Amino acid sequence: MIKYERILAVIEADRETQPALSRAYELAKKTGASVTAMLVVYDLSYDMTTMLSPDDREAMRDAVTKEHAGWLKKTLDDLGFSKTDIVVEWNNRAFEAVVHYVIDNSIDLVVKATKRHDDLASVIFTPTDWHLLRKCPSPVLLVKDHEWPENGEIIAAVNVGSEDDEHALLNDKLTVIANDYAALLSGNVNLVNSYPATPLNIAIEVPEFDPDTYNNAVKHHHELEMNTHSEKYAIDSKRCYVKEGLPEKVIPKIAKDIDAELVIIGTVGRIGISAALIGNTAEHVIDELVCDVLAIKPDGFISPLSR
Repeated sequence: MIKYERILAVIEADRETQPALSRAYELAKKTGASVTAMLVVYDLSYDMTTMLSPDDREAMRDAVTKEHAGWLKKTLDDLGFSKTDIVVEWNNRAFEAVVHYVIDNSIDLVVKATKRHDDLASVIFTPTDWHLLRKCPSPVLLVKDHEWPENGEIIAAVNVGSEDDEHALLNDKLTVIANDYAALLSGNVNLVNSYPATPLNIAIEVPEFDPDTYNNAVKHHHELEMNTHSEKYAIDSKRCYVKEGLPEKVIPKIAKDIDAELVIIGTVGRIGISAALIGNTAEHVIDELVCDVLAIKPDGFISPLSR
């Protein structure tokens, strides 16, 4: 069961609509959580005011912050969210302000809207998005401007082939959260797991190596582990996908094929999809998705911005 008490919606002044706020309230209505709207502001002209006195510079900051607070209050009133708590902070690194607020105020979930590319059906993730995914200790929900339908498809991106205990714990965590969201939204849980193709160098360097036998053995291992994992959480085998390929190819394709509303993925550190391959694999997966993404940190994660 999802137990959110405090949800933080990150507001962007350059948007006509505020999908993060709408999604935050949708979840708050279902969980009983309170919603705080946070706007981080900064005026680049402030960097040119070093010749002013400290008092004058502070007055400038206060004036800009007050102006944006007034705009935010009016925006919330117009959208029908007049009872929302408001936080406006001055910082040229928005992600730092958000993460510090999350840590200092025990926020359970951060909701932020993604930007849609004008020419493509893809979503653009900003530097702030990536910093939040890497550094925010609470779950981060990146949303598009659309409704969540009932009976929607939810994906938990798992890595069942690993024998590492930490992987197993993260698989469990992601699946529990997926089931909780499915119960909350009357949705369906799907498990997606990718496994690597046969390494070409082995096939070339070892003449007696049989790539087909190897591939079948790897696939069989992952399928057995998926069956064990899905049975543990009573997930229909028809909603379990074990596919050969890179996670950043497999997961977005299945998400598109089943028209998923939400993909839940583990990020950061030695565990989760990011540890499966070299590089920022989890981020590559997220970058390819066109649906909402819920990024989960492993238990025990400590933000590098913790004070």
